Amino acid sequence: MAEKEKKEIKQPNAVARFYRETVGELRKVNWPTWPDAKNLTGIVILVLVVMAVYLSVVDAIGAWFVNLILGV
Repeated sequence: MAEKEKKEIKQPNAVARFYRETVGELRKVNWPTWPDAKNLTGIVILVLVVMAVYLSVVDAIGAWFVNLILGV
């Protein structure tokens, strides 16, 4: 009979367990301070702009090269 009682213990559903575990993990996160977040955001934006310029130049050179080969 004790075995039946152990099996009848209700397990939390997947959504509730996911939520509980997610909240638990987020409490362990070492969040950056506002100045750190601003600096990191600035770095990301700078890298984004540099890569956009670089890819634009590479695309323009590639288009020029293809036009040169095809004679268009």
